[in-house]
Amino acid sequence: MGKTSVTSALLDWYDVHAREMPWRVMPADKRAGVRPDPYAVWLSEVMLQQTTVAAVRDYHRKFTGIWPTVADLAAAEDADVMAAWAGLGYYARARNLLKCARAVVADHGGAFPQTYEGLIALPGIGPYTAAAIASIAFDVPATVLDGNVERVMARLYDEHTPLPAAKPVLMSYAEQHTSHSRPGDYAQAVMDLGATICTPKSPACGICPVRPNCDAQTAGTQLELPRKTPKKPKPTRYGTAYIARRADGAWLLETRPDKGLLGGMLGWPTTDWSDTPDPAPPMDATWDTLNEPARHTFTHFHLILSVQTAKVPQNTAPNRGAFIPEADFTPSALPTVMQKAYNLAAATLRQV
Repeated sequence: MGKTSVTSALLDWYDVHAREMPWRVMPADKRAGVRPDPYAVWLSEVMLQQTTVAAVRDYHRKFTGIWPTVADLAAAEDADVMAAWAGLGYYARARNLLKCARAVVADHGGAFPQTYEGLIALPGIGPYTAAAIASIAFDVPATVLDGNVERVMARLYDEHTPLPAAKPVLMSYAEQHTSHSRPGDYAQAVMDLGATICTPKSPACGICPVRPNCDAQTAGTQLELPRKTPKKPKPTRYGTAYIARRADGAWLLETRPDKGLLGGMLGWPTTDWSDTPDPAPPMDATWDTLNEPARHTFTHFHLILSVQTAKVPQNTAPNRGAFIPEADFTPSALPTVMQKAYNLAAATLRQV
């Protein structure tokens, strides 16, 4: 399998079939000298971690509309950024987003470093993200290896070593094909190939530009690859969300601790999330338990959240959190699990 033939075939294919995205510029021969915006590329790569392109498009437009530059984002209020991120999930990314933006402004004069080494030194940027930004934004021949590229390489070389143990060998394969003349276009081409043609199920081998070079297609093993070491079953944790509404319509909310799941996000007061959570009502009140719990799945566990509601007098003083006036309360600014709890409780608490 020749390095040049695979790389050239992918770039030729990308020149015709490149996906349009808010953070992208056209392939090199069509962009008329326009360079990618490093801020837009960085923002997209952080958002795309564990999230689909379809889900990220609108969030990316929203963020760049509110905060057009990295300096604007660095100067933003934490709560505003966390609220804008709500619903995108994996909230540690939003906290790291702010840390990184502020480091770029404080340590680099508001300009992203143009090397892999400089990028990976920034908060929240790992090997894949550093390589993606370096190649796409600055045309550095850094090798990207995300899930799409792992799948492409495993099939190209008919590699049956299961992930994650296979990562080093898949990286070595990927490095052989990284373009030195058009690294940014190549990085996006190989990721696009995995996302649109070399898909996990029903890959479109008949129209794949590198089919002649694909060892798995020749062997008929493409549907088996990449192999993965079986994951352990996710445990289930339990908790209680306390949703209280005051006589004037205000809602009791609290900001979660910076560390941990949903860190820094606004949400309902809750117990701990464990096998046997301890009761932790935020005040004395008559709490009614809803028949249906809020269910949510995080990366490492399932959560079953019992929902308790209370209507409280105007002069109620909570020992946790604060009452937010109804006019300032936006359910869509809550994390998804908190929105689920709200949707269950809203009908009960609508009339105060």
